Amino acid sequence: MRSWAAAVLGTVLLGWAAAAPAGPLERLLMPGDVAKAHAKLEDECSKCHDRTDKDRQTALCTDCHKDIGADLQKKRGFHGHALKPGAACTACHTEHKGRAADIVRFDRESFDHSITGFKLDGRHSTTGCAACHVAGKKLREVQTTCFDCHQKQDIHQGKLGKDCASCHNTTSFAKTDFDHAKTHFPLKGAHARVACADCHHDPSYKNTPMECVACHARDDAHKGARGPKCGDCHNSEKWKSSSFDHEKVGHFRLNGAHAKINCDACHRSGDMKVKVPDKCAGCHAADDRHGGRFGDDCGSCHTEQKWKDAHYDHEAKAHWALKGKHAKVDCHTCHTGPVSGAKLPKDCAGCHKADDVHHGSMGKECGSCHVETGWKEKVRFDHDMTRFPLVGLHATVACEECHPNRAFRNTARDCLSCHKVDDVHKGNLGKDCASCHNPNGWKFWQFDHGKATKFTLEGKHAKLDCKSCHVKPADEVKLPTDCGTCHQRDDIHNGGFGRDCARCHSSISWRGAGVRQ
Repeated sequence: MRSWAAAVLGTVLLGWAAAAPAGPLERLLMPGDVAKAHAKLEDECSKCHDRTDKDRQTALCTDCHKDIGADLQKKRGFHGHALKPGAACTACHTEHKGRAADIVRFDRESFDHSITGFKLDGRHSTTGCAACHVAGKKLREVQTTCFDCHQKQDIHQGKLGKDCASCHNTTSFAKTDFDHAKTHFPLKGAHARVACADCHHDPSYKNTPMECVACHARDDAHKGARGPKCGDCHNSEKWKSSSFDHEKVGHFRLNGAHAKINCDACHRSGDMKVKVPDKCAGCHAADDRHGGRFGDDCGSCHTEQKWKDAHYDHEAKAHWALKGKHAKVDCHTCHTGPVSGAKLPKDCAGCHKADDVHHGSMGKECGSCHVETGWKEKVRFDHDMTRFPLVGLHATVACEECHPNRAFRNTARDCLSCHKVDDVHKGNLGKDCASCHNPNGWKFWQFDHGKATKFTLEGKHAKLDCKSCHVKPADEVKLPTDCGTCHQRDDIHNGGFGRDCARCHSSISWRGAGVRQ
């Protein structure tokens, strides 16, 4: 009974509420306050709700939000692309969550811009929202055509229309996708790499000339002397690359570096009709560091590949092989005058007279001792072929020790000429040092006094210093061999027993004398 009464009461209340603004009862049944944006409609439930037709609620939303309704109808913008036909607004926007509730629920960070019909790609994907969506305006009010945003960047000043995407892309505004091949001037070679403005000075791109000279008059080294048909010789890949058959027309084949230089390097007047010399010296006189000394046939040494990469077979052509340091000497060191009238000597002294430290004393055949790798290197001279073979320490002594004037001839061969300061005998034993000493060492000496002088040194005589007896050179003064001559002061007999002291005395000691048998 109670449930039936309650149902009847509810039906009566709803019928009453349908015909009147929201009253205390509707406020009582309201699930919560509406958002701040809808606060003024809170007392007019019928603005948003149709109690008799729940499906009509979306239509009521678009009655107020006419701009969104238009987007849904024309399928444009976010709502026109994101919502399927028949979708309810309440699927995304819920109400009665309080005044501060966010019924839009829009997250800029996670928002997929592609569902608006304007996909963010290229530079658009890195551009901040504020660059397109101006503050104070609704997001849906943004302009979507290229020209709306890029009007200031349009170098064509609108003369090519507003469909920028027909040529440009979103990766870079400066890069274009325009197919120039569909015009009457396909871009080939270097033309495909130049900026549009280099040829199209008019932003409308109309009336652009297609003749070469229209753009390349400044590049024309011929100054118009060859006519306007640049394509007869040049190509679009590289202006300096010419297909002109120089050998056939100019009777001068361009090889090596000649094929790489500009035409005006030889044809300086620009007029190709003016005859240009075909000899090396005609163009390279200024480059000839020889000053004409080697004649005008530069090709005998130089090649067309590289001017400094010279090669001359000196042995085959001049009959003089350049070896050692001769191969590194500058040509002008020997060829001081024109080669046609100056015959160079082929003997060493002819060039090296000033370098001859022997001052000609050794003759002109320097090669008998010296080599071409270096004047002072590997000097070869067989001293054993002279009258003074180098033995012992003499073989290690530098040449200038014995030959200070480097004349080499008439050098003294006696020992004292070099060893006078080393002679402890001060010349008292003569000049023949070799009679005692040998070349292996000054202190290595041997002398058989008994055999050489017939006076054997025995006893105290063997311990005496040489200069005790030899006070004058032995080859000048012959010493006596009798005792009395040296021991006259020691003879207490005053010569009474003669000069042969050895009859009583011995060489071991003067004392202890006795008559000897």
